[in-house]
Amino acid sequence: MKAPKARQTLLLGCACLLLVSGAVANDDDDDAVVPGKTGLPVLTAEQQRAVGVVVARPVAGQAPARVAALGQVLDSGVLIQDVGAMSAAEHADRAAAAELQRVQGLFNGGAGASQKMLESAQAEQAKAHAEAQSALARFTLRWGPVAALTPVARQKLIDDSLKGRSLLVRVNLPGQHSLGELPSQALLDVDGAEVPARVLGALRQSAEVQGAGLLVQAEGAPAGVGAGAILPVALLTTQHKGMILPREALLYDENGAYVYKELRDKEGTPATSPSAPGNAKPNGSVDGKVQFTPVKVTLVMPYGEGWLVEGVDDDDLIVVRGAGVLWSMQGVRSRPADEDDD
Repeated sequence: MKAPKARQTLLLGCACLLLVSGAVANDDDDDAVVPGKTGLPVLTAEQQRAVGVVVARPVAGQAPARVAALGQVLDSGVLIQDVGAMSAAEHADRAAAAELQRVQGLFNGGAGASQKMLESAQAEQAKAHAEAQSALARFTLRWGPVAALTPVARQKLIDDSLKGRSLLVRVNLPGQHSLGELPSQALLDVDGAEVPARVLGALRQSAEVQGAGLLVQAEGAPAGVGAGAILPVALLTTQHKGMILPREALLYDENGAYVYKELRDKEGTPATSPSAPGNAKPNGSVDGKVQFTPVKVTLVMPYGEGWLVEGVDDDDLIVVRGAGVLWSMQGVRSRPADEDDD
């Protein structure tokens, strides 16, 4: 009878030890990675080489204070014409809506409005509304930063441009189709003289140079600078520090830019480090495989052949090649390591 009692005491002691171990494990920092986290891409070192996945640490860098660009002075008459077309379409839409409401009231009250008159008014209102939406879309596409202004600020900008008190300039960045942070100021080079300009915002319609564009407003420009003039422009950006990553490392979805990072254990040991016999594997390693997790980053600005970003550290192992392979694997549960391949 003593043997079973001793065995029960031993089992009870083991259970208590497991509970204590679990409590200690739960006291770990939140940064510790859970092995085998569902949905994360998992690859062995051999599989990484086979599909071309390469990891590297990002390099610290600093964004330049000046970016060279090319500007073209815009014709204020085109802006006035587009504003007029949008305003006329909006007034026609409101008039058609008021007429439809009037005919609807007459029809409901039996005061001489026929079904045919009502249907005609509905068709006219639908046509006027579609034209108003089309005019607004065209104006927003061509003059997005101006469309975002209040009516009073927009009218002042038009008046200043029409009377020659300011210039509207489209600044093009050839070979660059996206922007990080908007520049804080622009300097127009007019015959060697630098003319300050205010950055109004990014333009959504590409020019013939097929590059990203900005709309800037320069006040007090020298006389004689007319529409169509091509001017060198220097864009001034706030000095930023960040990490440099190649373009191939960056992916983009509806939530913004992100990269894939190799998971590592709590002590900072790379997840690819082998586990010693009898010891637990690193937190990023699952059955000899390495897990990768997406990390959101902020694009600061293009930097050489890559991007200056914020959101990763210089000791992170970032997937700099083959990120698309991990994207295709995202959310797919990996097969057990002990499952034989036929």
